[in-house]
Amino acid sequence: MGLDTADDAAVYKLNDDQAIIQTLDFFTPIVDDPYMFGQIAAANALSDVYAMGGEPTIALNIVGFPNCLDMSILGEILKGGADKVREAGALLVGGHSVEDNEPKYGLSVTGLVHPDKVLANAKARVGDYIVLTKPIGVGILNTAIKAEMLDEEKTNEAMRVMAYLNKYAAECMVSHEVSACTDITGFGLAGHVLEMAEGSGVSIEIETGSIPIMDGAMENASMGLVPAGAYRNRSYVGERVRISEGIAEELQDILFDPQTSGGLLIAVHGDSLEGLLADLETNTETAFAVIGRVLEKGPYFIEFI
Repeated sequence: MGLDTADDAAVYKLNDDQAIIQTLDFFTPIVDDPYMFGQIAAANALSDVYAMGGEPTIALNIVGFPNCLDMSILGEILKGGADKVREAGALLVGGHSVEDNEPKYGLSVTGLVHPDKVLANAKARVGDYIVLTKPIGVGILNTAIKAEMLDEEKTNEAMRVMAYLNKYAAECMVSHEVSACTDITGFGLAGHVLEMAEGSGVSIEIETGSIPIMDGAMENASMGLVPAGAYRNRSYVGERVRISEGIAEELQDILFDPQTSGGLLIAVHGDSLEGLLADLETNTETAFAVIGRVLEKGPYFIEFI
């Protein structure tokens, strides 16, 4: 797998038993706490390996940092990233830094997977159920945080969800009959569901009432605290998606809200659904739900009902 698909990472087969997964991600701070920023950025980068059905093995730091800031801030960012890589069971083996006008941090991550167990985002099958393993709306909450309009409890919960590794959901997923997987990041729920549907040649029906949503996201969306990326995502999706009448405008904004370190979007066979949900209930600490079904290709790739 490489540039010819919209998958989360590249996969290179080494032999009949091993393939390597390679990915890279970094961004500017989305929270004020440097240690938490490091954790979130690392969790976000590691997520691509989990979405491909693999396990991260080694990681390299990617750093941009201005010389006008105290180096202790960079130390906290790197500590947050290192702690998250350690939690993932991988090794942090160095990296590279440059002087930059604003801080940037992330990871290049290498993982391993059996060639026969690679998960793509373009192999969803008609009849599969769609499971989402984290609530959405963190882009809107991050906008509210920057505007100093989100209380401490909701702020802490948003950071916890973003920093939570998809490792635990992935460990549940790989023991069941899963057809396709991706993680929800910058293109938002709608954008990533579209990639799965379009790549698989199917339609996906999403029940908006079943989608787990971060506490405070609806309220802040209704006040207009919606990141610009949500409108770009909506424009990108265009007429390939149908949104049923009666779905509130603030909920529509959340469907297109760009996520940071979002959950896994899993297409699972019906016979495996109950077992997957039971494992997620036991082994994960974020809200999850069955949010839709994979259907024969219709006039739209996605229908939000």
